Amino acid sequence: MRTKLILAILAAIISFGGTGVWFLISERQDAKERHEKFFGSTKEYPTSGGEKMKIEW
Repeated sequence: MRTKLILAILAAIISFGGTGVWFLISERQDAKERHEKFFGSTKEYPTSGGEKMKIEW
């Protein structure tokens, strides 16, 4: 009886923990997408692809 109660409590804690982790990951992804949409993509670097930056004086 006591063992079943402990196992039930552990199962509940694990399920709530998994749900919380999933929620945090999805919320973090949504926040990243909103940030990129508002500020523009931050993945475009001027030196990507081996190109040199042109210095203009």
